[in-house]
Amino acid sequence: MKFDNPEDIIQLTPQWKGERFENGRPKVPEDVLRRIRKITLEEAWGPLWHRGYKFQFEGAFKIVHPDQVMVGRAVTAVMVPQRPDLHETLLNYGHEQEGRSGFFNQWVIDSLVEDDVVVVDMFDKVHLGTYVGGNLSTAISTRTKRGGAVIWGGIRDNQQVSEIKNINVYYRGSDPTAIGEVTMVGMNVPTRIGKAICLPGDVVLGTPAGVIFIPPHLAELTAVQAEKSQVRDIFGFVRLKEGVYSTAQIDASWTTALWEDFTQWFESDEAAAEYRHLTWEAELEEARKNELDGPRNDVRL
Repeated sequence: MKFDNPEDIIQLTPQWKGERFENGRPKVPEDVLRRIRKITLEEAWGPLWHRGYKFQFEGAFKIVHPDQVMVGRAVTAVMVPQRPDLHETLLNYGHEQEGRSGFFNQWVIDSLVEDDVVVVDMFDKVHLGTYVGGNLSTAISTRTKRGGAVIWGGIRDNQQVSEIKNINVYYRGSDPTAIGEVTMVGMNVPTRIGKAICLPGDVVLGTPAGVIFIPPHLAELTAVQAEKSQVRDIFGFVRLKEGVYSTAQIDASWTTALWEDFTQWFESDEAAAEYRHLTWEAELEEARKNELDGPRNDVRL
């Protein structure tokens, strides 16, 4: 086996057609990351859920900065309880064949670049399961600039880590012990975090409610659908305050007339200015089709 193997990463992420890092990890564009920083958990969740991605969210975390959103590209790792023969084999292989130094967790953090997020399955180990402390969190801060870590396990040096403001850390518990009695069996491989699954290159969106892992090939679509929901809500609030429409009209599938009102507002109102990269032809076409098919009373999701 090899750690951080480009052939394996490319094989695992065939639906990503964009740029990749040297190790094969999908490189979702910085502009998409910027846009995802402005969306909510629920706005990200909806497009994934409706496409069959139902195990992308986990909320059972403690959070170093609970009010701070975290967005970045996943660098994953899987740890298991230590078995002496396996441990010695893999540690020696990394040192001797791949030129790595230090312990397994240092290998992962030494690979980080800007906008990365470490995502680690520590099999919910906290005692002797502290993946990062003050030093490694400082290294994450230096390397990622605004990333962080998602650890299904423990951390230590909480007082020091809490002073690092430009990253966030999601973790299961704290303990003063250092990491020990664990072995890394995979780096940039599929990783289970609670009831969620994360692949290398997923966009990690950390919110006050928890973490969602967005597949890279769905990242831009997720941003677009979230932005469309946001600007439609802005329009809806305006028209509801004006008494133009009822809540039933705003919350249901929109008629062609309502869409035409929206597009006129969208093209001229200052409140919609930051959203004008969006297009609405598909929505208008669907509204026309729905009117031909007869009245509908469904609720907009």
